[in-house]
Amino acid sequence: MAMDAEGVLHSTQLETLYQVSVILSRTLDVKHAPQEVLRVLEESAGLTRGMISVIDPETGDLVVNAVQGIEPQAFEPVRYQSGEGVLGLILEEGKTVALPSIASNPRFLNRLGIYERRLPFIAAPIHVGGTLQGVLALQPNKLDDGQLATRARFVEMVANLIGQSLKLSLDIAEEKQRISEERDTLRRTVKSQHGFDNIVGHSAPMRRVFDQIRMVSKWNTTVLIRGETGTGKELIANAIHYNSPRARGPYVRLNCASLPENLLESELFGHEKGAFTGAVAQRRGRFEMADGGTIFLDEIGEISPAFQAKLLRVLQEGELERVGGGRTMKVDVRVIAATHRDLEDAVDEGKFREDLYFRLNVMPIKLPALRERLEDVPEIARHLIKRISQMQGRPLDLSEAAMTRLTQYAWPGNVRELENCLERAAVMSETGQIDSELIRIDRQRDTGQGNAGAARIDFDDPNIDERTKVIAALEQAGWVQAKAARLLNMTPRQIAYRVLTLGIEVKQF
Repeated sequence: MAMDAEGVLHSTQLETLYQVSVILSRTLDVKHAPQEVLRVLEESAGLTRGMISVIDPETGDLVVNAVQGIEPQAFEPVRYQSGEGVLGLILEEGKTVALPSIASNPRFLNRLGIYERRLPFIAAPIHVGGTLQGVLALQPNKLDDGQLATRARFVEMVANLIGQSLKLSLDIAEEKQRISEERDTLRRTVKSQHGFDNIVGHSAPMRRVFDQIRMVSKWNTTVLIRGETGTGKELIANAIHYNSPRARGPYVRLNCASLPENLLESELFGHEKGAFTGAVAQRRGRFEMADGGTIFLDEIGEISPAFQAKLLRVLQEGELERVGGGRTMKVDVRVIAATHRDLEDAVDEGKFREDLYFRLNVMPIKLPALRERLEDVPEIARHLIKRISQMQGRPLDLSEAAMTRLTQYAWPGNVRELENCLERAAVMSETGQIDSELIRIDRQRDTGQGNAGAARIDFDDPNIDERTKVIAALEQAGWVQAKAARLLNMTPRQIAYRVLTLGIEVKQF
């Protein structure tokens, strides 16, 4: 049995709706999708001269955005204000308009000059999240055949699909913008946390280090950071990366001394599924993760000669193979390495490959020990106290006597030891005031320096308060009061009285 005209129309409209939904689901490109939708409406549903207008958020005007068969740059911008013409009526009332012919409506403006006066005209509002955001206007390609209401309903369905697609597109654009802003904020925060401001010190040795960091950060040169444990080698590596052209790329860190050799190879180069017992899935290594960015290899002096050869290939050729794999992969990674060991001695002893040493030692940066820049101790201490204060959520104050006490010690454990000492003092302070008696320095390490590292104060200096003098004398005398009394030209009874009246807590050994 032949399908009647209305059935044919419905069937055509269903097929067209499907095609429109495919277009809108395939792309979120709000510039090109409208043209494709208008083309399908003409070819499949006989709705010609399609036009999509959108609301200008600044003026509230309706602005023509897309016209079937005409590129956007080929027509002058056309605007409709609220209540102006038929489209302006939709802008004002938010309702669909269906005209048997445009000649029958004197409000029709036809500013683009593309519409046939004898043919019907349909325009439906496009809503996004319940708000009017545009208008879809079309003209059937035949005279009114009594199906105008059906076609108007169909145009409303298409307008709803466009609105839903536009809302999704706007939501995604908004989310991308939010993520972009969060990413930029995070980058600024990370850069400030790991930039030059986080490395404290104005001594001559540290000024030289800063100059080296600024120079080497500009390039992709391999850097070898040398220095004792606790001198802040990782801070230097962070500053180099976050002030380099690779700052937007990944930054991957690994302590080579923390893993045995068999796991170190898998960790750095990755492994294929089944490469060894427990390798239940393929895994990318740290070098792959750092592709396009920087990898920081701390304690590089701890790796074995066998593994050194494998690492050398990556540094020389930029190539690696996963454990258990045969495919060679190229990586673009800047290497920053660090060690506290004397690599030159290790090379002489045959424990470190000479070719790897030269490959790493392109740009060496030597960090001075804290005892070599004691003038930086007050600034470092204030920086650390500020950080500890934030951790504890309360104000902390370091007294001048405590600061004097800190500057009289050689700090064999470097900044890390100083930080531990201050954190311990902060924990012991009930009021947040850190005085000299809370500065507990391990006696074994203190006296193990043979007093060479502890700067002896002038007990006749009038600028040093009595409490500080007494504590310094006691420290110097190993907390034997009789010896301390002799240093201060006092009797044992006099120094015992000072300890009591000045509130000095006597260390017991």
